[in-house]
Amino acid sequence: MKKLKFGMIGGGNGAFIGNVHRHGAIMDDLAELTAGCFTRNMDKNRETAEAWGVRDMDRVYANYEEMAEKEAAREDGIDFVSICTPNDTHYPIAKCFLEHGINVMCDKPLALRTEEGIELKKIAEEKDLLFGVTYTYTGYVMIEQARRMIAAGEIGNILTIVAEYPQEWLLVQMVSDRSDQATWRMDPARSGPSGCLADIGTHVEALIGRMTGLELKRVLAKFERLPKDHDLPLENNAQVLMEYEGGISGMIWTSQVAIGNETELRIRIFGDKGSIEWQHKDSQRLIVTKINQPPMIYTPTRDYDMDSARSMSRLPSGHPEGFFESFGNLYRGYCCALLKKKYGEDHGDFLYPTIDVGIEGLKFIDACIESNEKGNIWVDLA
Repeated sequence: MKKLKFGMIGGGNGAFIGNVHRHGAIMDDLAELTAGCFTRNMDKNRETAEAWGVRDMDRVYANYEEMAEKEAAREDGIDFVSICTPNDTHYPIAKCFLEHGINVMCDKPLALRTEEGIELKKIAEEKDLLFGVTYTYTGYVMIEQARRMIAAGEIGNILTIVAEYPQEWLLVQMVSDRSDQATWRMDPARSGPSGCLADIGTHVEALIGRMTGLELKRVLAKFERLPKDHDLPLENNAQVLMEYEGGISGMIWTSQVAIGNETELRIRIFGDKGSIEWQHKDSQRLIVTKINQPPMIYTPTRDYDMDSARSMSRLPSGHPEGFFESFGNLYRGYCCALLKKKYGEDHGDFLYPTIDVGIEGLKFIDACIESNEKGNIWVDLA
């Protein structure tokens, strides 16, 4: 089966997430980087293209509009584009490529506003295009193991969910005068109307949905801008109570000012027969505890793992896989689906977050903002 051809928008100038997307897309030899507009500076643009193995410098473009138009006109044009730019640009770039008939893989968030996400979905459906959104943590092997175990009823009926994602980076940058990330992430014009919750809280919301399959019905949120003596434009600490279908309760705490925490994502799901716990800092371990029994530790690539979880590992058991591999799993699922579709085959149940997951994330943000602005009341998701 031939490789897919893909292009990238953004990711140049040493941007961390762009290189993660690139590695994820090529990790399983399903796609080849063929075109791109990696940065506005054409010298740096060509430099990045050369470093990343783009063979034809005529396919290094000055802007995304030119790239979409010219790639769509080529018989050997790209099969999909990866969007790795700041949040406020995702919608116009994705819309442009969809309108030119090109499939899209977009960094999270899908867009800044829910109506934009819904519009992108409509265009993708009308043109029969695949649209993926890279919710990073859904690609970890043990998340798939947890999903399958919960679906099989191994912890019984879900009673409640507790999750947190504390970070310290924003407070560290505030006291050290390093603002490379803070400059745009705390700018409402570029990040949207929410800071901490939109940036990392949506990762948690998507992860809960992936693991449990539950539909979120309503939220009660409280936002804080800490320290309170600073004039900050967006929240950097948020607590959210959630209610899922069937009245199942949950809570999320996200923070970017939690000293001592780097990327401390943790999720615990409690059922009436057992519980499941996963932590990003120890992503190779899934802790499963059945009622009145000792905890059990699941790790990847073991005979006791579910088939779908074993298929996501690239290394023998005991060898750690992590952030890059999770992106690789998202891209593998997306590329496999696109290859099958391209050659007229049923692509089955491949694993990647679709545009619907992105839209649910936008609705989650909208409801939390409304709850906070109205005095921390319960708000239904639209």
